[in-house]
Amino acid sequence: MKIFIPLDESLIKKLKIGDFIEIYGKIFTGRDAVLPKIADLIKKNELKKLDVRFNGGVFFHTGVSKAGIGPTSSNKVEIEENIPCISSTGIKIHLGKGKLTKETVDILNSYNSIYAVTPPISAYFQEKVKEIRLVAFPELGMEAMYEIDVIGIPAIVAIAHGKSIFKEINYEKINK
Repeated sequence: MKIFIPLDESLIKKLKIGDFIEIYGKIFTGRDAVLPKIADLIKKNELKKLDVRFNGGVFFHTGVSKAGIGPTSSNKVEIEENIPCISSTGIKIHLGKGKLTKETVDILNSYNSIYAVTPPISAYFQEKVKEIRLVAFPELGMEAMYEIDVIGIPAIVAIAHGKSIFKEINYEKINK
């Protein structure tokens, strides 16, 4: 299914885990170093300083470099702990890779946001980028926040409406 930004709330409600999507339009990027900074701006009600509109948007957990773009692990503490705050702004899709906690699944559900995973194929993604704009924190280099205009970034819906594609593992049983 082709997804165009800004996303409509009713479209998000129709998506379910396992759905294949292609994303078109301007999306935001950020990795470990920038997400806490973005969350801090949101908490201080200063996001408007960046002149961005997150409502109905997509946030891709990635860096931007000459080598391309590709997902980073979304379950890193610096990323996952900031997903709730960023979702509160109206971000509807978080794009990355890796399993998220049950708490994050529940928080995404409360904001009618979803999480989609995408393969780490940076070279392929380069041809899907039309334009790149540095938005904030240039001192972070490739980990700064960018807005990129994409044409058909592929992803699979992994978390939607309180459900996760990832199997819950009881690690206590494994470690005995």
